[in-house]
Amino acid sequence: MSKDDKLATQIVSVGREKKFTKGIINPPVFRASTVVFDTMDEMRFAIKNKTNGEMFYGRRGTPTHFSFQQAISELEGGVGTALYPSGAGAISIALLSFLKNGDHLLMVDTAYEPTRDLCNKMLAGFGIETTYYDPMIGEGIRELIRPNTKVLFLESPGSITMEVQDVPTLSRIAHEHDMIVMLDNTWASPINSRPFDMGVDVSIQAATKYIVGHSDVMMGTATANEKCWDQLRENSYLMGQTTSPDDVYLAARGLRTLGVRMAQHNKNALKVANWLASRPEVDHVRHPAFETCPGHEFFKRDFSSGNGLFSFVLKQGDLASVTAFVENMAHFKMGFSWGGFESLILGVFGINNIRTATQWDSSKPLIRLHIGLEDTDDLIADLDAAFERYNAVLNK
Repeated sequence: MSKDDKLATQIVSVGREKKFTKGIINPPVFRASTVVFDTMDEMRFAIKNKTNGEMFYGRRGTPTHFSFQQAISELEGGVGTALYPSGAGAISIALLSFLKNGDHLLMVDTAYEPTRDLCNKMLAGFGIETTYYDPMIGEGIRELIRPNTKVLFLESPGSITMEVQDVPTLSRIAHEHDMIVMLDNTWASPINSRPFDMGVDVSIQAATKYIVGHSDVMMGTATANEKCWDQLRENSYLMGQTTSPDDVYLAARGLRTLGVRMAQHNKNALKVANWLASRPEVDHVRHPAFETCPGHEFFKRDFSSGNGLFSFVLKQGDLASVTAFVENMAHFKMGFSWGGFESLILGVFGINNIRTATQWDSSKPLIRLHIGLEDTDDLIADLDAAFERYNAVLNK
């Protein structure tokens, strides 16, 4: 593959070297624990090159893993990629790889809720202190940095409320203080932003979402730059992280259609979001492509496209009216996660209970949507019926 190839060509081509594919289109599924050698020289060679794509032991990976790791690294622009059994696993091990007792972590206040739980319940027990910061803090992050602050963690856009962070500014300031910058980059996927060009050191994906794309595999990835790769790789290995080659095969298969799926998700979501913005019941739409979304200017600068995930805020409502909205949908299914081919809906309450550095107006209900690959006219009709149910309860 040439570095000058267009993105669509890269998505199809990355990770498909003959040493991985053995001459067929898709890298085969290599299921292995023990790797056997005929000679001591072969074993010594494998030991010497075990971190360079040579079969050594099943937990280190097989060609199935190596090909997928290479593909993600090239698409995200990093040096190497470690694999984990979930996105939460990728976040946890990445943080534990660079933090120790006595260290201080700066965590974005809008982070994925399990990330927050990790900080409050586990890292605190290890003697690692966390300070949460406003995602829109920008230059103000300087005031929160201490001599023992080791990691700055970003998630952009933020879970649920979709704030887009000024990643280049935050990264620059963090590096002035010798900090490691980590980014949960799942919303962008490996193709809609360039995290390492923005100063990120470790880019994390819940591959469960858009990379897999079919809601049938749990997986996480963490891609690092040259400065951080050796430490991330070795600590991930020491903490026993490994993934099933069958799951990796499905993730690699999903990767090949990522470009066309993301383009359609984005097109569908924009149509639905624009329709929602016209509804009298809607206070505002929190889609990064909309000016009503905090950090919209950073989205225009740092992202090449959007996807299917966004939220909207109602002008009023309570548990009963929002429940009427989200229940009995024809096409939207109620559930956690996102990134598959199907549309999802989630009425979100208690946001103010999981924010400590920012405030949220809980009087205005928020509904999060993932727009799938269905016909948008059907999805809009489904939402139109939802508004009828919502208004009937609200106007009793």
